[in-house]
Amino acid sequence: MATTPARVCTLISLKVQADHSSRRAGVQPKAQRIGGRRELLLLSTTALLADSRADLLNKYLKKSEENKARNDKERLDNYYKRNYRDYFGLLEGDLKQKKELSESEKGILEWLEKNK
Repeated sequence: MATTPARVCTLISLKVQADHSSRRAGVQPKAQRIGGRRELLLLSTTALLADSRADLLNKYLKKSEENKARNDKERLDNYYKRNYRDYFGLLEGDLKQKKELSESEKGILEWLEKNK
Protein backbone atom coordinates (compact mmCIF):
# COMPACT_ATOMS: atom_id res chain seq x y z
CA MET A 1 0.00 0.00 0.00
CA ALA A 2 1.47 3.29 -1.12
CA THR A 3 1.49 6.27 1.19
CA THR A 4 0.85 9.68 -0.30
CA PRO A 5 2.76 12.75 0.85
CA ALA A 6 -0.45 14.28 2.24
CA ARG A 7 -1.07 11.16 4.28
CA VAL A 8 2.49 11.24 5.65
CA CYS A 9 2.08 14.90 6.71
CA THR A 10 -1.17 14.07 8.47
CA LEU A 11 0.39 11.14 10.33
CA ILE A 12 3.39 13.24 11.38
CA SER A 13 1.09 16.04 12.54
CA LEU A 14 -0.98 13.63 14.62
CA LYS A 15 2.18 12.12 16.16
CA VAL A 16 3.54 15.56 17.10
CA GLN A 17 0.23 16.55 18.67
CA ALA A 18 0.11 13.30 20.66
CA ASP A 19 3.66 13.80 21.97
CA HIS A 20 2.97 17.41 22.85
CA SER A 21 -0.24 16.57 24.74
CA SER A 22 1.37 13.66 26.59
CA ARG A 23 4.15 15.95 27.85
CA ARG A 24 1.64 18.49 29.13
CA ALA A 25 -0.53 15.87 30.81
CA GLY A 26 1.53 15.95 34.01
CA VAL A 27 1.64 19.76 34.28
CA GLN A 28 -1.25 21.73 35.72
CA PRO A 29 -2.19 25.01 34.07
CA LYS A 30 -1.46 28.19 36.04
CA ALA A 31 -5.13 28.66 36.88
CA GLN A 32 -5.21 25.30 38.68
CA ARG A 33 -2.01 25.73 40.71
CA ILE A 34 -2.47 26.22 44.43
CA GLY A 35 -0.92 29.23 46.16
CA GLY A 36 1.16 31.97 44.66
CA ARG A 37 1.75 35.63 45.20
CA ARG A 38 -1.27 36.78 43.22
CA GLU A 39 -3.64 34.60 45.21
CA LEU A 40 -2.12 35.79 48.48
CA LEU A 41 -2.47 39.42 47.42
CA LEU A 42 -6.05 38.84 46.31
CA LEU A 43 -7.00 37.17 49.58
CA SER A 44 -5.43 39.90 51.71
CA THR A 45 -7.15 42.72 49.79
CA THR A 46 -10.45 40.85 49.89
CA ALA A 47 -10.18 40.51 53.66
CA LEU A 48 -9.42 44.23 54.02
CA LEU A 49 -12.37 45.17 51.82
CA ALA A 50 -14.69 42.89 53.77
CA ASP A 51 -13.58 44.49 57.06
CA SER A 52 -14.01 48.03 55.74
CA ARG A 53 -17.44 47.19 54.33
CA ALA A 54 -18.48 45.69 57.66
CA ASP A 55 -17.30 48.80 59.51
CA LEU A 56 -19.18 51.04 57.08
CA LEU A 57 -22.31 48.93 57.41
CA ASN A 58 -22.12 49.05 61.22
CA LYS A 59 -21.70 52.83 61.06
CA TYR A 60 -24.82 53.20 58.91
CA LEU A 61 -26.82 50.84 61.13
CA LYS A 62 -25.88 52.83 64.22
CA LYS A 63 -26.83 56.11 62.52
CA SER A 64 -30.12 54.60 61.35
CA GLU A 65 -31.01 53.41 64.86
CA GLU A 66 -30.24 56.85 66.29
CA ASN A 67 -32.55 58.57 63.79
CA LYS A 68 -35.30 55.92 63.82
CA ALA A 69 -37.76 57.81 66.03
CA ARG A 70 -37.37 61.03 64.07
CA ASN A 71 -37.69 59.24 60.72
CA ASP A 72 -40.78 57.33 61.89
CA LYS A 73 -42.44 60.56 63.03
CA GLU A 74 -41.66 62.31 59.73
CA ARG A 75 -42.95 59.33 57.74
CA LEU A 76 -46.19 59.22 59.77
CA ASP A 77 -46.75 62.99 59.48
CA ASN A 78 -46.21 62.78 55.73
CA TYR A 79 -48.72 59.93 55.53
CA TYR A 80 -51.33 61.93 57.46
CA LYS A 81 -50.81 65.01 55.32
CA ARG A 82 -51.28 63.04 52.12
CA ASN A 83 -54.25 60.96 53.22
CA TYR A 84 -56.25 63.04 55.68
CA ARG A 85 -56.06 66.51 54.14
CA ASP A 86 -58.69 65.69 51.50
CA TYR A 87 -61.01 63.96 53.96
CA PHE A 88 -60.75 66.64 56.62
CA GLY A 89 -61.12 69.30 53.91
CA LEU A 90 -64.54 67.87 53.07
CA LEU A 91 -65.55 68.04 56.72
CA GLU A 92 -64.25 71.59 57.13
CA GLY A 93 -67.20 73.23 55.39
CA ASP A 94 -69.73 71.45 57.61
CA LEU A 95 -67.71 72.12 60.76
CA LYS A 96 -67.45 75.87 60.16
CA GLN A 97 -71.24 76.14 59.99
CA LYS A 98 -71.74 74.41 63.35
CA LYS A 99 -71.96 76.50 66.48
CA GLU A 100 -71.03 73.81 68.99
CA LEU A 101 -68.08 71.56 68.13
CA SER A 102 -66.97 68.37 69.80
CA GLU A 103 -63.35 67.83 70.87
CA SER A 104 -62.59 65.74 67.79
CA GLU A 105 -64.10 68.36 65.46
CA LYS A 106 -62.02 71.06 67.14
CA GLY A 107 -58.97 68.84 66.69
CA ILE A 108 -59.76 68.43 62.99
CA LEU A 109 -60.00 72.19 62.48
CA GLU A 110 -56.73 72.74 64.37
CA TRP A 111 -55.01 70.05 62.29
CA LEU A 112 -56.26 71.65 59.06
CA GLU A 113 -54.95 75.08 60.13
CA LYS A 114 -51.59 73.61 61.10
CA ASN A 115 -51.16 71.52 57.92
CA LYS A 116 -52.32 73.92 55.20
